[in-house]
Amino acid sequence: MSSGFETTKRSLHSITQRVDIKAYIESVKNKKEIPISHSLPVEGHNTNEGTQKRQSFLIAQIGNSFPAVFEKHCFEEADSLNGNCENFIGSAQVPIGVIGPLHIVGSAASGDFFVPLATTEGTLVASYHRGAKASRLCGGITSICFLEGVQRSPVFRFENMAEMGQFLIFAIECKAQFNEIVSSASRHAKVLDVKYNIEGNQLIINFEYYTGDAAGQNMVTICTDLICKWLVENAPVKPTAWFIESNYSGDKKASAVSFTHVRGRKVSAEVHLKKEVVERTLRCKPADMVQYWQSSTIGVIQSGSIGAQGHVANGLTALFIATGQDVACVSEAAVGITRMELTSDGGVYASVTLPNLIVGTVGGGTSLPTQKECLNMIGCFGDGKVQKFAEICGALALAGEISIAAAIASGQFSQAHQKFGRKH
Repeated sequence: MSSGFETTKRSLHSITQRVDIKAYIESVKNKKEIPISHSLPVEGHNTNEGTQKRQSFLIAQIGNSFPAVFEKHCFEEADSLNGNCENFIGSAQVPIGVIGPLHIVGSAASGDFFVPLATTEGTLVASYHRGAKASRLCGGITSICFLEGVQRSPVFRFENMAEMGQFLIFAIECKAQFNEIVSSASRHAKVLDVKYNIEGNQLIINFEYYTGDAAGQNMVTICTDLICKWLVENAPVKPTAWFIESNYSGDKKASAVSFTHVRGRKVSAEVHLKKEVVERTLRCKPADMVQYWQSSTIGVIQSGSIGAQGHVANGLTALFIATGQDVACVSEAAVGITRMELTSDGGVYASVTLPNLIVGTVGGGTSLPTQKECLNMIGCFGDGKVQKFAEICGALALAGEISIAAAIASGQFSQAHQKFGRKH
């Protein structure tokens, strides 16, 4: 997951636009236990009374009401779903739970967050809530969005390599014109980088874009289509065929290419768990937790998985459904690396890095009623919020990783699923 000099320079510039670097470094280095003045009313089994208590608690803590989430909602005007769903017939209701406060020390996300998770998997919300509690007792989770970039990778076919080479030379010489072409289709999209991949008489051009606060798949498709048509029309040689996507970009699949760079937003998060918090809150010995993670990492390597993590897909899927993200992108967004090791004071250092977070706070399903309210619940709806949302995703993923590692290492995993995950 390395980055070149220019990309790293661009990343640092982006971070300095969000925070004062010196002050932020000090806040990361000096995290302390944060007392909880008001606790989320939790239950082992849901009751109507408990649900009403949690709803009232969130309204009081966040300062907003959430009528579409808290009350029955249906789409009375079918045309409001144009652009979201074809052949509309009704809605699939997925229950929403909440965890928190999840305390984050981020460059864009800072403070306490009550995070909505839409799921039908018992134990998921309880597990992530436990991870949030443990991390908060240790000063919270540091989470930083480092890089942004969304790719589209068209492929061009030619009669031979000579013609392919002529087309490639023309494309390289015309790179400066790409952003001018793109500007006719989008106010937000910018071409950040262009890479070329030759395979015989085929040429793949990998366009990387900045997409503002949108997830950007539609945006980059439309912009790339314009560039491709311009190239084909003006190049000295014409391809025998070309296709808008070569299946190289990593769209909606786990791929080594996007894993080693960035696709969407790249976030890295960390937490230092105190020995007493691991033992008291996670009910596990730090050495057992780390031993399990080392063994599980060897196991995931043998399985051939891209990346090495526990269950990042669980939390991201639940958050994606709640907030109107493209849920299929979890197939790439959940690719990452989780690491755990013992610290010198007997605690546990844990980190997670996610290089492929395809997320947005505008466009797509983010403006639908319940999804908009869930984004507002964490202060992430609208322009200028996508880096904040990405950092919340990273912190959420790490909260889940430390909780599941402790559960499996201490033998609680099956007990928890028997208690929370079965219908009675």
